Amino acid sequence: MPRRILQGTVTSDAMDKTITVKVERRMMHPVYKKFIVRSKKYLAHDETNRAKEGDNVKIRECRPISKRKRWEIVTEDAAS
Repeated sequence: MPRRILQGTVTSDAMDKTITVKVERRMMHPVYKKFIVRSKKYLAHDETNRAKEGDNVKIRECRPISKRKRWEIVTEDAAS
């Protein structure tokens, strides 16, 4: 089964080998038919502690690493 890949922004890198990634998606409002932005935060594994706050990263689904951490970093782009 293919693993999902999401793209988001690092919002916190205070933990050791873990980052918080905010993933935003656009959806259409069912009544008003306008596009609205919904976001969700994921905990992702960062083995080398390289990602910093503000970086854009791609995360991939993986095996459970801890209670809430089920994602790992695939690539990272420096903040602009």
